Amino acid sequence: MKKIFPVIIILIIGLSGCRMGPNFVRPDYQSPKAFRFDTATTDTIVNLKWWKLFNDPVLDTLIKIALEENKDVLVAAARIEAARSTVGYNKADMFPTINVAAGASRGNFSGAKFDNTSNNFYAYPELLWEIDFWGKYRRLTEEARAELLASEYSMRAIQMSLISSVASSYFQLLDNKSKLQISRNTLASRDSGLIIIQAKYDYGTVAEIDLNQSQVQRAIAAASAPVYKRYIAYNESELSILLGRNPDYIQTGIKLYDQQFPPEIPTGLPSQLLERRPDILQAEAYYMAQNARVGAAIAMRFPSISLTGLLGIASNDLSTLTTGGMAWSASANLLGPLFQFGKNKRRVEIERYNTQAALLNYESTVLQAFKEVEDALITIETLHEELIAQQSRFDAAVNAEMLSQHRYDKGVTSYLEVLDSQRQSFEAQLDYSQTRQELLNAYVQLYKALGGGWISEVEMNNAQNQNN
Repeated sequence: MKKIFPVIIILIIGLSGCRMGPNFVRPDYQSPKAFRFDTATTDTIVNLKWWKLFNDPVLDTLIKIALEENKDVLVAAARIEAARSTVGYNKADMFPTINVAAGASRGNFSGAKFDNTSNNFYAYPELLWEIDFWGKYRRLTEEARAELLASEYSMRAIQMSLISSVASSYFQLLDNKSKLQISRNTLASRDSGLIIIQAKYDYGTVAEIDLNQSQVQRAIAAASAPVYKRYIAYNESELSILLGRNPDYIQTGIKLYDQQFPPEIPTGLPSQLLERRPDILQAEAYYMAQNARVGAAIAMRFPSISLTGLLGIASNDLSTLTTGGMAWSASANLLGPLFQFGKNKRRVEIERYNTQAALLNYESTVLQAFKEVEDALITIETLHEELIAQQSRFDAAVNAEMLSQHRYDKGVTSYLEVLDSQRQSFEAQLDYSQTRQELLNAYVQLYKALGGGWISEVEMNNAQNQNN
């Protein structure tokens, strides 16, 4: 018997290499050969810190602070460490558990009363081991590794979203500062105009309606300034939170009108999107984890094989505790489900359907990614066209306002023409500022849709070393 038992153990361990359930196969998604609105001539997605293309040191500093101090990023980092610990936690179930037991007692009772009082002492290590014959724990460890991978991609997605949010909020802040300045300049101009109209009215050279209309236009400009002051405060609070700080004043750098648009963006091949978008890779990792759960569920339908052994010393007298013979015991147990009214079968079905859902979620994420790239490309293309038109409108409206004022001063035209020109000039300046901001943010959204670039120099160097 002593010879057969080790043979059985070796046989069990040798056969425990199997794993139940399907092995993971990466989804084979057929992507389009090109983006519809891609006009770039290169087929390589740009690998760089894309926000540096705007050449604004303040924006660069804000993004650096956000990546280091944003609370969502810190939470994601903590979740990665938790997922890494989970891998080790699940992996430990594949190995034996060794416990230590020791005790002492004195008395004349052990199931029945005896005439003599005796001392009892024992001490032994105990080994417990459930052989992973069906690969249950290996599947669970595989699931944990996939969850770890998903958490790393989740942090990458949070980082890319954070960078985009900081850049987008920053450009909105510049836009509202620009609009506030336009409002103040307009208010100053209309203050001067109102003084002149008031003087002319006092001298009886203009009608009261001209005075009233001038007062209305001055009030419109005065009312717009507080609006943009409020929006600026909102932008600064939003940026402060993204930086992981209390709401406070945000220093800005290059003004909106002086911001340079990035050069032609090499968007890359659609198939590369599957390799770069962190949300796509995260969905794939979740699919991998769910696939492993199927194997674990199947393994739970089969009996588990456990080994137990102990090796120790026991004595009825303390003086013989170290001189007596060793006590030992070894056993094997088989425990498996018998009648559970289809519970284990249903568990496998649940995990298979969840796996199907995870695959569909992956495909949905890919479709959404393609849509975001296409939307960003067409937005940039059309906003460029719109900005050219807004520039022409801006120049013409400002010039028309100046000419109308000269014509009115010379008595050639009515004050209604001046009012209409002032209104159009004010609106044209605000719309031009808005369009510039939207175009800058369209570039931000395109980079985000493409999966961004390298976040750190270490990341870039590691990727380049792998390609060499």
